[in-house]
Amino acid sequence: MTTAATTPTHTKSRKRWTPSQIVLTLLGTAVSAVFVAPIAAALLTSFKSEAEAAEIPPHWLPEVWTGQAWKALFETGNITNWFVNSLVVSVCVTAIVLVTGALAGYGFARTEFRGKNVLMGVVMAGLMVSPAVLGVPLFTTVQQMGMVDTYWGMILPQCAPAAMVYILYKFFQGIPRELEEAAFIDGAGRWRVFLTIIVPLSRPSLAAVGIFTFISSWNNFLWPYMVTNNPDLMTMPNGIATVMNSYGIQWAQLMAGGLMAGLPLIIVFVFFQRQIVAGVAHTGLAGQ
Repeated sequence: MTTAATTPTHTKSRKRWTPSQIVLTLLGTAVSAVFVAPIAAALLTSFKSEAEAAEIPPHWLPEVWTGQAWKALFETGNITNWFVNSLVVSVCVTAIVLVTGALAGYGFARTEFRGKNVLMGVVMAGLMVSPAVLGVPLFTTVQQMGMVDTYWGMILPQCAPAAMVYILYKFFQGIPRELEEAAFIDGAGRWRVFLTIIVPLSRPSLAAVGIFTFISSWNNFLWPYMVTNNPDLMTMPNGIATVMNSYGIQWAQLMAGGLMAGLPLIIVFVFFQRQIVAGVAHTGLAGQ
């Protein structure tokens, strides 16, 4: 005779939150609200009429929802052209910085040559100089080279950030030398070691440097404003500022323009936030 054995079902009881978890959750929620509130306010304001957007005291939700600000922004400004210009400049700057920064960082980290310490000191000194201080000499140089009102005039002066060279330099220092020595024994040259071993291992740091460079170049207002007066070559921040200056402060249009300029950066962060965190962790800068 067989008896059917009944197995009791155990339901997992949810663990109660500890006081520290509650405090951290509330703190994280408060910090998130601080960062999200301006974006939400800008989005809601962009759907108000100009008269309603200028009301004091302001209110969050529009009384009458309208897309007039977005329509006027596209009609009064060449948004598509500005967007393409910003994209071309930012992508070119990012590509050049990745190539030059990786080569310079690897050279400082792995090769010995005369004057290395002096050159490294020059790179480190670049971290202490504000880009605004270099505006006049850079503009004079670009003007003498005939690159005013050109893409290259906006791109090349942004392609030597000392911070990115330092980040990659610190990362390359942490790669075990045994990997390279084994490749040298097998007959690989310096370039092959760099391209087949160092670059694949450096993907997190290269991704972080690329994202930081793209964001910095996209947000750069001062240098493109100095080096070009051609409306067809203006980047997104400069173009939106020109529209606001020409037609007065239209708050709804200003919020719509700001969201348009920041949308690519939000997309980059949403899709590449894991690479940003991994890159900062791998470079050893998280605790500095």
